[in-house]
Amino acid sequence: MERTDDFMRLYQKWKQLAPGPRAELRRVNSPAELLEIPAFYRLFSGMGSKEWEKEAVQRLIFCLPCIKGHTDQLISLGAVLAKKRGGGQAAVSEKRLFQVIRSNAPNDMVQFRRILKMVEPIVNWPKAAETLWYWNDRSKRDLLEQYFLNNPTD
Repeated sequence: MERTDDFMRLYQKWKQLAPGPRAELRRVNSPAELLEIPAFYRLFSGMGSKEWEKEAVQRLIFCLPCIKGHTDQLISLGAVLAKKRGGGQAAVSEKRLFQVIRSNAPNDMVQFRRILKMVEPIVNWPKAAETLWYWNDRSKRDLLEQYFLNNPTD
């Protein structure tokens, strides 16, 4: 079984959740708070056996409420954050993204979720989920590189 299939299964489970449990997941302020929400366990069931995998699934479920939708276009998360909005500005400022990159867990994920909540991106969920699954200094740097590759300055 391919991890992409697992990511899409998680996304489908999320979309099928009733509004009440979805709202509970939206209201948490940190990945650790998910452990007190029954809906988290409905989504989590069987997705990770090793401790690092459980933490990775926790990151996915923490960010899922802030994702507006899925697209089949192979657009990276960094490119989505660099996408121009009204006024020609990127959806997310460099400064905010650098705050995430420079922060350590769990604050980096809390700040990143705030960005996602603000932007409400439509993403290629498997591609975005892979970034969150392997969230570390390298994936943060990749996110930043994709942001700058898709947000050329004048």
